[in-house]
Amino acid sequence: MNSILSSLERQNQILQLVARSQRVSVSQVCETFTISEATARRDLETLAGQGRVQRVHGGAIALSEAPPESPIHMREGEQADEKARIGQAAAALVRDGETVFLGSGTTVLGVARALRAFSHLTVITNSLPVINVFAGLENFNVICLGGMLRGSELSFIGHITEQAIAEVRADKVFIGIRAINLEHGLTNEYLPETMTDRAILKSGEEIIVVADHTKFGRAATVLLAPLESIHTLVTDSGTPQDFLDSFQERGLRVVTA
Repeated sequence: MNSILSSLERQNQILQLVARSQRVSVSQVCETFTISEATARRDLETLAGQGRVQRVHGGAIALSEAPPESPIHMREGEQADEKARIGQAAAALVRDGETVFLGSGTTVLGVARALRAFSHLTVITNSLPVINVFAGLENFNVICLGGMLRGSELSFIGHITEQAIAEVRADKVFIGIRAINLEHGLTNEYLPETMTDRAILKSGEEIIVVADHTKFGRAATVLLAPLESIHTLVTDSGTPQDFLDSFQERGLRVVTA
């Protein structure tokens, strides 16, 4: 292609390449436009900064929006094997006697089920399904945070919940997420629940995000937090390695189930 294209024209053509193949590498951009690696990387970083592509190790991929989220009872069967493996791997990060905060969602519910095998834990949660997992188990101290019940997620959210969260402290926080994007961070759909989740992120010493491979490379409507606000990511083997490499380059611990 013509190497005297303006940077804007070249970036628009790079977008077309990404749209056609869903992925482009730095070397491919260099070869296609007869430009240096530094220029290719700069173009990709510019496009990523504009929210038009997802920057990954060695190139960029198409940015897609997370689809609307179904109610929790409809999502339990989605990626069930992956969520069970993630739950076991996440539970392995916990030690007997610790205090853990378990947020809402089906992936965190998998963590809760795996934690039933422990001898003793203190569990803090704003999730009704998580409460039910531990109900009647004498070796668990369960702290239930009330508030406004969100029917589709069966989670307690809002001002009352956030006031209660401010009164507790956990060794480890396990939280699910709607979408994970290297440029835009952690995003969710529903603002009131996102505000409660922000309070949850402040309640623990170690923040652990649990997410299956379908959550990566997407962006939802509401920013929860930048990636740097978490410490550990637990995901399944279906998550692309270039995403995981990028997380580790940012200093995050990655556990693959």
